[in-house]
Amino acid sequence: MTPGSQTAAGQPPSVPHPRTSEGIDGQDAAAATLRRAWDSGRLPHAWLLTGARGIGKATLAYRFATFVLAGPANPPGGLFGDAPADLTPDTNASAAHQIAAGSHPDLFVLEPGRVNPDTNKVSHEILAGHVGQAVQFCFMTPAAAPWRVVIVDPADAMNTTAANRLLKVLEEPPRQALLLLISHQPARLLPTIRSRCARLAMPVLADATVEGHLTRFRPDLAESDAHALARLAEGSIGRALALAAAGGLDLYREMLGLMDAMPRPEPATLHGFADKLGQGGEAGTFRLGGDLLAWWLARLTRATATGSAPAPVVAGESDVMQRLAQRAPLERWLDLWDKTIRLLNEAEQRSYDRKQVVLTVFLEIEALAG
Repeated sequence: MTPGSQTAAGQPPSVPHPRTSEGIDGQDAAAATLRRAWDSGRLPHAWLLTGARGIGKATLAYRFATFVLAGPANPPGGLFGDAPADLTPDTNASAAHQIAAGSHPDLFVLEPGRVNPDTNKVSHEILAGHVGQAVQFCFMTPAAAPWRVVIVDPADAMNTTAANRLLKVLEEPPRQALLLLISHQPARLLPTIRSRCARLAMPVLADATVEGHLTRFRPDLAESDAHALARLAEGSIGRALALAAAGGLDLYREMLGLMDAMPRPEPATLHGFADKLGQGGEAGTFRLGGDLLAWWLARLTRATATGSAPAPVVAGESDVMQRLAQRAPLERWLDLWDKTIRLLNEAEQRSYDRKQVVLTVFLEIEALAG
């Protein structure tokens, strides 16, 4: 489990929407793959962009859509055969400005957040009716560009009915229609969806790349905090920004302080932390704190198995981890990690007392560290 998550709709105001973002640093190889496919004249009609959340999949999808609809800034090879194989679009074209404004007539975006007419509530799924509109869109004549493009962000949010409806256009693709499916968990997709798309696996970003983006989007962060957040986010700029916005690094430091005090943490400090995540905190705080706790226990388990602590997020962490790893055998830490994930999930699903769940996990850690 990796701490924090971020969607385009939940980004801090300083972070541009993927359709307007110019940067895809760290994903040059993926961009070059799409450019080569375009230049070949045999572009697959559907692509499945996979990888962890927050690594630039949506940014790349919108970048490619802009490239396709606005046209390339340079022809294959350039005038002298030395142009880079990138996805730089003709930014002077009206299509580029329309996409940035979310108003291009040949771009259709499928995403959660629409009102379900059956419940009259905002849905966290991509609705089958909306997919049906996208299928009809694909079979229409393009309005302004030679192509029609559909972005599905994320494809994981489609239920079975919606996914089966999308299969119609994947199985019988019309000419000049391009579908870009973004997936954080491709194993959750129907096998028939996966098999009908060209798959483009995108790697997590290097810590230095994440840190560079943090400096750009959050210039208010101290250099040490940006460095720590980059490591905590494990290659996802989206998670790094979400953690920064939610105070995740402060929570992590508080949690590490309790680990450092094991097996006898100060009761008032422990209850204060549990209050923050439980009774005194909102569901998002509990979820974030729980993710951080489970993630740290996973790192501790790996340290116990390998005999060496991973690179620290903050100063002093390695010493804490090595000390605790020596206090109990691997199977005990593994059992606790598994139990922690189960308890956190059940707390969300069954409305358990969240403070008590946090205290239970720390009492288990005390017992192993004692």
